[in-house]
Amino acid sequence: MWQNIINWLENHLATCTFQKHFGIACPGCGLQTSLLALLKGDIWEAILLYPALIPILSMLTLLILHLKFKFSWGAIILKYLFFLSVFLVLASYAIKISSAF
Repeated sequence: MWQNIINWLENHLATCTFQKHFGIACPGCGLQTSLLALLKGDIWEAILLYPALIPILSMLTLLILHLKFKFSWGAIILKYLFFLSVFLVLASYAIKISSAF
């Protein structure tokens, strides 16, 4: 069943309208394929495709848990995960764009 879900997701990937119209990748390009690699269990490939995926997923998971259980340290960790995610998205995008030209 898990493989059927992954196959369905692979066959229904959304196209990037930013890249379609402007010819360059957007900061979110690679997120879907990285998530698929992570679902397949290939963590290193997921990190190489989109370095911010794991911090973003960690942040979303902690956010849900923090809203439910009100951790005393939750807000500060969420803040650090947010800044790490933004940094990784921007850094990987800058590297991706600079290697395209």
